[in-house]
Amino acid sequence: MKQQNYENHSKIDPVYHVGIALLSLITLILTITFFVKNVGTETLLSFVVLFVVLTLILIGIKLRTYALQLQDRIIRTEESFRYYRLTGNPPDAGLSMKQMIALRFAPDEEFPGLVERTLTENLTAKDIKKTIQNWRADHHRV
Repeated sequence: MKQQNYENHSKIDPVYHVGIALLSLITLILTITFFVKNVGTETLLSFVVLFVVLTLILIGIKLRTYALQLQDRIIRTEESFRYYRLTGNPPDAGLSMKQMIALRFAPDEEFPGLVERTLTENLTAKDIKKTIQNWRADHHRV
């Protein structure tokens, strides 16, 4: 597996980001076309098809959001425990979720110091990731 770093740490899931997203967009375009052409003659069917497609797209978006929120909560728990394990203290409540998620890439040697620096300098997630010297890969987040 390729060494992960700041430049290549973003992950694309081809099935979701290309396949499902593209098919959803095509389906939405075809549904709108069907709606416009048939709303005068098949009003009920036109609305039903439009609402079903919109509902399915919204369900897909919401399910993706739920999965990402769960991943965020798991990362926050893991990194809070890691900070406690390394320092004996709970992490400061002033760390935002984005900062905590960015800190997961820091190795144990850099982690406590980077947490303190993040709190004192209010580093952004992007700044945190750029500051890390020895990248700790996370190949599981999607």
